[in-house]
Amino acid sequence: MRTNRRNFFRIAGVAGAGLVAGGLSSCKLKSDEQKPVVLGSIGEAANAAHKQLFNMCGYAAPKLETVRMGVIGLGMRGPGAVERMCNIEGVEIKALCDVRPDRVEAAQKILDGHGLPPAKAYGGRQDSWKEMCQSSEIDLVYICTPWELHTPMAVFAMENGKHAASEVPAATTIEEAWQLVETSERTRKHCMMLENCCYDFFELLTLNMARQGFFGEILHVEGAYIHDLRSLNFSKTGYTEMWRLKHNQHRNGNLYPTHGLGPVCQALNINRGDRMDYLTSMSGNDFQLAAMAADLAKGDSFFNEFATNGYRGNMNSTLVRTEKGKTIMIQHDTTSPRPYSRIHLVSGTAGVAIKWPEPERIATGHSWFDANEMEEVREKFTPEIVKRVGQMAKEIGGHGGMDFLMDWRLIDCLRNGIALDEDVYDAALWSSIAPLTEWSVANRSNSITVPDFTCGSYAANLPVDIGLSKGGNTPVRIKKTNSQNQLKI
Repeated sequence: MRTNRRNFFRIAGVAGAGLVAGGLSSCKLKSDEQKPVVLGSIGEAANAAHKQLFNMCGYAAPKLETVRMGVIGLGMRGPGAVERMCNIEGVEIKALCDVRPDRVEAAQKILDGHGLPPAKAYGGRQDSWKEMCQSSEIDLVYICTPWELHTPMAVFAMENGKHAASEVPAATTIEEAWQLVETSERTRKHCMMLENCCYDFFELLTLNMARQGFFGEILHVEGAYIHDLRSLNFSKTGYTEMWRLKHNQHRNGNLYPTHGLGPVCQALNINRGDRMDYLTSMSGNDFQLAAMAADLAKGDSFFNEFATNGYRGNMNSTLVRTEKGKTIMIQHDTTSPRPYSRIHLVSGTAGVAIKWPEPERIATGHSWFDANEMEEVREKFTPEIVKRVGQMAKEIGGHGGMDFLMDWRLIDCLRNGIALDEDVYDAALWSSIAPLTEWSVANRSNSITVPDFTCGSYAANLPVDIGLSKGGNTPVRIKKTNSQNQLKI
């Protein structure tokens, strides 16, 4: 059954932009044949082929008094994770892995700086991570590698009895998303996508407001990733082997949806009472990336392979309709010279909140709240996790503290044997938006059904609990300048 479904996706071409463009000619709609059902049948086929083995939403894995973890990928994101985890009691960093041994050595110095013992080093080969995942000394594998390695590593970790936590996106194809779901259900190991924006302070505030009915019935939400990354994408010392630029060169859609999408999905209770039904996506042309590559190639032949057409459009806009008739708008633009924004808009029958453009604003009528009213809202609706750990998170850092809140919450859940805020269905769904938008863009923005990775269990799944009704007792240790550790909670 699983093989048949995967073969279907390989044939249909949904697994990648290249196949969408070249292998779907028989499925593309002609200009005079507007029948979205043809497109939607792909998602329906996936649902029909998969039978849920075990519901991982709300699943509480056995408690781990000490979470022994290994980190794969110590380039751009991995060292920060090592640094943050050093500040959490009940964590032992047992293994460090990177294809470059010098990066492992640099991460070892982070441990040493916190007075912690060295971790076992893995590296020097492309598959060194497999040996690490097979170690009996590890409970959690923390993945900070290029996108296309996230699913293979998470699946291998779970199959070897480890919980998996992966940087975004957790999957790059629909096939990979189903692999994550099937493996997590079969092994009953958590697979969490490390969507740190769900733990940013205003996002947590508005989530709690949504839980308590401040917005009334939520009608519409918006999220985005608007971030000028041109200099980083074209930097030879940025992403290893220019891997992120290559994604931009060969794929056209919303390549990075989860930062804006994750928090608003939680506000809408997606996968927990409601589900995405279908989406439609549109990209404009590329007006900057190919030109920048060609200009760089004039003075450096290294960039010749990138001086080609085919780059994704500057702006991608995607609309999603949920089963209950709510709407989601997601945007992606990492080339235009615009101020950073994830939008984060939550709009309901009784109120609205928006984070960008700054400052953060809330309203229940025609006028935004003034400073005093905003303070009253914060006092009333700031969730327990922020009250308990928020200030320490800001001191330790990581995107203003949201990285640390995410890591602390993950460890606290594992130590107390409680369900994660972001489960494998969230990882699969939020990641699947990228390939689904590629499909829609390649087919004149026709709509396509979004697979239900919960296989119907979304209807009874309970919303995310951010009140810390259980757990919330993992100590935090902040390193002082005098090298003494201070325990707080």
